Amino acid sequence: MATLGDLERSVMDLLWSSDEPLSASALRERLATGHGGAPHDVAPTTVLTVLSRLEAKGFVDRTRERRPHLYQATLSRADHTADLMLEVLGSARDRDAALARFVGTVSAGEADTLRRLLAERHPA
Repeated sequence: MATLGDLERSVMDLLWSSDEPLSASALRERLATGHGGAPHDVAPTTVLTVLSRLEAKGFVDRTRERRPHLYQATLSRADHTADLMLEVLGSARDRDAALARFVGTVSAGEADTLRRLLAERHPA
């Protein structure tokens, strides 16, 4: 799974929080006003470059039928987070120790959620 740079993450945050695909221009405007994080004053070509890289990494898809192109996320924020967690867990030398450390840091509510999800996945 590819990691995201700061500007890429800001663009993805905007796409993840949008109910509809966005143009590069709309993304640039939202970046400049700080929607979804710190303001980024970037050139239009920079936004297009970031979108091109995100497309190459498989994070975004663009409409090809119309201009301006519209961009949307190919996976949800939750899917991306889960992929990152699995990648890190997969690189651990001792998965059990990594899982134990993780479980030791979750809140009571998160532990309840984990129990419920595990019970649904592996019924007794």
